[in-house]
Amino acid sequence: MKLIAEKNYFDVSLASVSKVFGRLGGTSVLGGNDGVCAGNQFSVWASEPVDVFEVGGDEGDVFGKLKGTLEKYSVDTSGCELPEGMFCCGWIGYFSYDLGRCIEKVPVTAVDDLGLPLVRLCFYDAAVCYDHGEKVWYAVAIDDGGDGEEKISRLCGLLEEAKNTTVDDVDAGDMHGVDVSNMRCNVSREYYMEALAKTREYIYDGEVYQINFSQRFDCDFGADAIRLFHWQNEFNPSPYAAFIAAGDHAIVSASPEMYITIVGDKISTKPIKGTRRRYVGGAADDGINDANFVELVESEKDQAELNMIIDLERNDLTRICEYGTIKVVGPRTIEAYPTVFHAVATVEGVLHEGYDFCDILRAMFPGGSITGAPKIRSMEIIDELEPTQRGVYTGSIGFIGVDGNVCLNIAIRTVIIKDGKAYVQTGGGIVADSVAEDEWEETITKARALLAGIAAIQGG
Repeated sequence: MKLIAEKNYFDVSLASVSKVFGRLGGTSVLGGNDGVCAGNQFSVWASEPVDVFEVGGDEGDVFGKLKGTLEKYSVDTSGCELPEGMFCCGWIGYFSYDLGRCIEKVPVTAVDDLGLPLVRLCFYDAAVCYDHGEKVWYAVAIDDGGDGEEKISRLCGLLEEAKNTTVDDVDAGDMHGVDVSNMRCNVSREYYMEALAKTREYIYDGEVYQINFSQRFDCDFGADAIRLFHWQNEFNPSPYAAFIAAGDHAIVSASPEMYITIVGDKISTKPIKGTRRRYVGGAADDGINDANFVELVESEKDQAELNMIIDLERNDLTRICEYGTIKVVGPRTIEAYPTVFHAVATVEGVLHEGYDFCDILRAMFPGGSITGAPKIRSMEIIDELEPTQRGVYTGSIGFIGVDGNVCLNIAIRTVIIKDGKAYVQTGGGIVADSVAEDEWEETITKARALLAGIAAIQGG
């Protein structure tokens, strides 16, 4: 099997391409919005996978099965020149947060009420990719016995179809005024406050420094999931957005956070810690936004939180990287998104020879920014205090390419759609001086854009 590609300068909207691919079966979209170029140069569209891998927690050696699956396809990528780090066919899908139980011995007390796989990956032998930096489209395919050109032709035909495809306008909704009081929640406000008090006890006792505690909202959902993805990409664009059509469920992610990127022998991670509300919609909001921005910049609490997670990620990377190569290449920076400001940092290292993707996953999963520090004890406390398993939320979505390159997000700002309901979960890092009311409001702030989108495409 050999990789082939065709480069083209199609003039077509990203949303139209998502709509065309969304009509097909087993669709995955990564990115698909102009906000991608802020942190991730490429978008990917793929449908009709030739292989699907799903595994649950009660199916024995999960990592052994995953390793065998990832080794199934050997593709010659030499001679096919593509931009560095771009998807060139391979696996796209998700890893649920609860996969962490297969790595560390964490008790299972939270209820698995959604019943999602721990891992779901689709193998695509053809895909369309867009380079946001160069404004160039690529059709990539695996030639298996002379069928490569046919696959390329079909992909170009889908892009031509997208030129004549319009995406219906959707109401912008009210991201700042969305009412969450009529949403169902897996915890009451009273329980949330009690859980935070318990978390602070663990911190005062010296068991942990920080815990990421979350709550989950849900509401009825009867719309097409791809329309929610369109809404998020228009009004809440994020660099690591994703859409996964998975048969009996769908995932719509507006994640701003990169979990890991692997290009060649270099691995990087970009944790987020620190959030402030951001208003969009008029000059009258500028003063509030400026104040919130400065407050996040100067917050010693948020700086300490991010420093803790940077140290945790550096520690994880020491298990798989060459000595002396781990560096903080991007110190604390404030990034702006439609409803929030985030504080982020970037850590990278050079991988040891001989480590495969499963070794990397075992060393680093789940991401430290959504567990706490130290990681294992934090995961135990999360399981104790959160009533339901997280599923895809705070797991990871993205691709593992046939060339060994990887790009995975942290699945925050992510909607799980199943059985006529939409589930939205948000959380935040709790430390010794956290104020319970402020933390509650932060989870609401993070949920607003997702809940507003759900309301908007369903007419309120």
